[in-house]
Order: sequence, then C-alpha cells, then structure tokens
Amino acid sequence: MTESSSRPTRAVVIGGSIAGLLAAAAVKDHVGSVEILEAHELPPGPVPRKGVPQAVHIHLLHAGGAEAIDELLPGTIDRLIAAGANRVPMTTNMVICSPEGWYRRWRRTTHYLISASRDLTDFVVREQLLKDPRVTIRTKTRAVGLLGNRRAVTGVRVQTSDDEEKDLRADLVIDASGRATRTPKWLADLGITGLADQEIDSGFVYASRVYQAPGPTRDWPMVGVQADPRLPTPGNAGGLLPIEDDRWHVSLMGAPGGQPTRDADQFEPFARNLRHPVLADLLAHAKPLTDVSTSHSTANRRHFYERLSSWPQGLVALGDSVASFNPVYAQGIPVAAQGALALRHQLSTGLAPDTARRAQRAIARPVNTAWTLAVGQDSRFSTTKGSRPNLADRFVHRYVSRLSRTATGSFHTATALTDVLAMQALPTSLIKPSVLLMAALGPLRPTPDGPHFTPAERELLQGRNGGLGK
Repeated sequence: MTESSSRPTRAVVIGGSIAGLLAAAAVKDHVGSVEILEAHELPPGPVPRKGVPQAVHIHLLHAGGAEAIDELLPGTIDRLIAAGANRVPMTTNMVICSPEGWYRRWRRTTHYLISASRDLTDFVVREQLLKDPRVTIRTKTRAVGLLGNRRAVTGVRVQTSDDEEKDLRADLVIDASGRATRTPKWLADLGITGLADQEIDSGFVYASRVYQAPGPTRDWPMVGVQADPRLPTPGNAGGLLPIEDDRWHVSLMGAPGGQPTRDADQFEPFARNLRHPVLADLLAHAKPLTDVSTSHSTANRRHFYERLSSWPQGLVALGDSVASFNPVYAQGIPVAAQGALALRHQLSTGLAPDTARRAQRAIARPVNTAWTLAVGQDSRFSTTKGSRPNLADRFVHRYVSRLSRTATGSFHTATALTDVLAMQALPTSLIKPSVLLMAALGPLRPTPDGPHFTPAERELLQGRNGGLGK
C-alpha cells in the first residue's frame, strides 16, 4: 500500500476457506475489487471439498465468532439457522462432564453457540460474500511467491491448473492459506528473518462419525465428556453436536497410549470407555451414516509475526496462517472472524505505510486470548510436547480448576467462565474481585451426580434411557 489517501485498486486473498472468505468480507468496502485464490474447486452446495481436512470433525461456532461473522456479513447466522444449523444456548442446552464434575444446565440467553457441519457453514458464508460483485474467486490457482521486496509486497506469483506461472499485481495481499502457509519462507526470501514460532502438541488424535439421530434434533443439547489431565491414564474426551438434517456429529479424542482409530467396530466401545458412557448410551439409539475419519493434526502452532522488527507494506496474514489450535477448543473460526474485524478496523482509519503492520498487531490480540486458553489446557497433559507448566502455570491451573468446580454449583461463576470460553471476554476477567470471591466461596449448590436430560429429550430417545442418568 502507498501513502496515497486513495483506495487501493485490488486486494488478493490467498485461500478460499472460512478465514479467506472473512478476510475478503473485511476489505471489500475499502478496495475496488477483491480476488480470492483457491487451490481447489469449490462445490455448488454444502458438501465436502478438498483442502478442509478438519471438516469431518465436529465444528461449533462460539458466540464471539458468530457475532464477528454477522458484523462482517450481516444476516449470515440467520441464514445458517434457516439452513438447519442449531443455536445452542450455553449452558441451557449443554450436557457437559468437566474434569471437576457435571455442569448444571443454567437457564440463560446471554451465551450461545452455533452448531452445524463445516460444509454448511463454509457454503453459507461463501454465498453471503459472493453477493457482492466486487468479490470473485479464482479456483485451481495456487500462490507460489510474493512480489515486491522487504519494504513492500506488490502482489503474488500464481500457478494455474496447467502449471503456467504469472504475476498478479495487488495493493494488498492477505495470506489466509491455513496451516500449510508459506509466508514464513516467503518473508525469508524477501530478506525478513528472525521470525519466532512455537508448537505445543498434546498428541491427541480425533476420530469422527456422523449419525442419523433417533428423531428431530432442533433444540437438542450439545453433549460432551472432557478429558481430565489429572488422571494417570491417557487423556480422552468426546463430543456430540446436533447438526442439520436431524443428524448427530460425534468426535472422540485420545492422547498417545489411548488414541481412537478408524475401526468402526471400536468407535462406540471407545465412547463407552470415556470418563462417563453417556455418548455411547446415546449412540445406541442412532444409526451411523458415515465411516470413521481420523486426524492427527491437533497441535497448536503459532507464528509471531507481530514481533518482527520489520514488516512489508501491503501484506497481512490471518487465521490459521498466523496460529492454529487444537480443534477440541473450537477457536479457529472465531479467531479468524475477530482477526478479520480487526483488519477492517485498521483499514477504516485510512491508509498509511504502517497500516499492514498495525493490522498484524491487531490480529494478534484475539490470537493471544485463544492461545492462552488452548496452550494453558494442553500443557497440563503429560503427553504434551513443546511446553511444560512452570510454577506460575500450575498456580493458574489450580485456580481455573477451582473456578470450574465452583461453576458446577454457581450460576455467576459459570457465566464468568462462559464469557471467556465463548470469546466474549478476556481471560483477565477471571481475576476480577467478584470472581475471586466466588472462587473462594466455592459451589453454592451440590455438583450434579450425572447427566441431566429433559423429558422432551427423553421422549426423543423413545423412552429408552438406560444409563443416561437423570
């Protein structure tokens, strides 16, 4: 970008997944045109596509992410719900076994999550974005390098499906290519070195499958059994989300020494061996629709672009290209959406030589929040590589565990925790005097002794509720 007060004529976004779509939404009102480069074909409907391996696993969209998407593309969440996604109030429609016990289903409307397949979410966001004629997508095209120098990026070099290479000039280039980003190498090629990286890997493996639910799933709760890092056995967990077309999307996770496999005959037995068998009890009433898919890509990885001493004009990185997280925490899309909002805000204040640098630092703020939560939790497992908790970390873990225990019997503590988990508040909000006092008092009501299902949910299961608890 230049010092000119005029709008840049073209922005190019590398990557057509959620982060790339939201990046285009963020800049489209500040440029003449936006072109998204996507290496694969894009399907005409909400069906699987290449380049999104995590799509086979459960996806939930926290309120902080949903609100950011709706600010970037108004009406998107309503479109998602109309297409079959579920709006799940937290914790009213959540049956969750935390390491500290079962959470109560507190009745409130201030927090929610959106539950849908990744295929549907991608499709609806893409449809909403492409209503704007200034935005186009060029498929079967890969970015293979940056144009420009260490002071300014002036475009990208692309490779088409017939292996032809050509230069594509742009005033603004946004890397939203995901975990496979090549920006660290491209920066080095431009002479920008000293980039700090970090990887924290718990070694968890995902195994996922889609089931036909035994009845309508509108208003069905999210059900989950979380891993307890304090146990001597390998950490394992599982979650069930209601998605469109009256289906249940189920993911099981396990650490080294107890990882799930692709063996369909072992999927439900694995679920039964979690800390509570509630998921297996539910699946006994459902019909599997897919094979089991697994993923080993659960490491937390981060590039600290905001720390570099120099940053070229005209380049921004966003989403998994900056940081990717263990999918169990459902932070990737919310972080990308909030990062896109930060980018839009920086562009709205006018263009200057340091706009891209300021945007990169602003994008790092929601990354910091998610990174603190994900790494703080994953570092507690003995199988984790890349980080071990120090004395301060262990103190924080004990405090958060105390809060979680208190939340099982305290509405206000549960609300404070949910504010942070839903990415609507910073982790520092948990050390306010009122929250510290609640933690000191502990739970005001006894912890539930098992999962609680409503009469309507029991009716969905046709009265066959053996082992489902209360």
